[in-house]
Amino acid sequence: MRPVIIVRPEPGASATARRAEQLGLIFHCIPLFTIAPLDWHVPETGDFDALLITSANAIRHAGPQLAQLARLPSYCVGAATAATARAAGLTVAGTGTAGAQALVDSMTSRGHRKLLWLTGKDRTALRSDSAQITPLECYHAAAIADPPGWAEAIAAPAVILLHSARAAQRTSALACDVRQHLIAVAISDAVAAAAGPDWEQLVVASAPTDADLLAITAKLCQTPPA
Repeated sequence: MRPVIIVRPEPGASATARRAEQLGLIFHCIPLFTIAPLDWHVPETGDFDALLITSANAIRHAGPQLAQLARLPSYCVGAATAATARAAGLTVAGTGTAGAQALVDSMTSRGHRKLLWLTGKDRTALRSDSAQITPLECYHAAAIADPPGWAEAIAAPAVILLHSARAAQRTSALACDVRQHLIAVAISDAVAAAAGPDWEQLVVASAPTDADLLAITAKLCQTPPA
């Protein structure tokens, strides 16, 4: 069985590791980033009609001023992010199931035209022809210079889980010489595009959730070395 390499930052890495353990998978947790809060100021909430949240990290690291955004209806990229939002006192008006861009499209279809996007410093671009999207950076993912155990983990065939475009780009760069014996599993098409070519296989989860990512990973772990 191929081992699984989990590169997402904590606490997401541990959550994925628990799911991998429940599936009986062998895994290595090697986060490539650490998450740290940024200083930010609460804008005039009357200028916006909805809050867009594409990562639970935005909620975890927003700090006490997050409460000042609670008057806005929140739209979250997935169920786990929505649960974190509710626990923080936000009102979740919608939960996406098909990625951030689809969530934006859903928000505009409900008539929202001024979206405040609580997000990180590094992010994938979102677009809308009918709404203004204003990013509000509240956290930063800092790269870990020499991830412990990385060289050993990628030396043999393995399956690498890619939860974000930035993680995909960095994983691709760090594994540039050995991608041909690694299977990359991306949580979305956008993340797969960021991973680039030359992997043994590049597979996209059927839905942008950790559970779907691991479901397909469990099958791919049985793939014999090429």
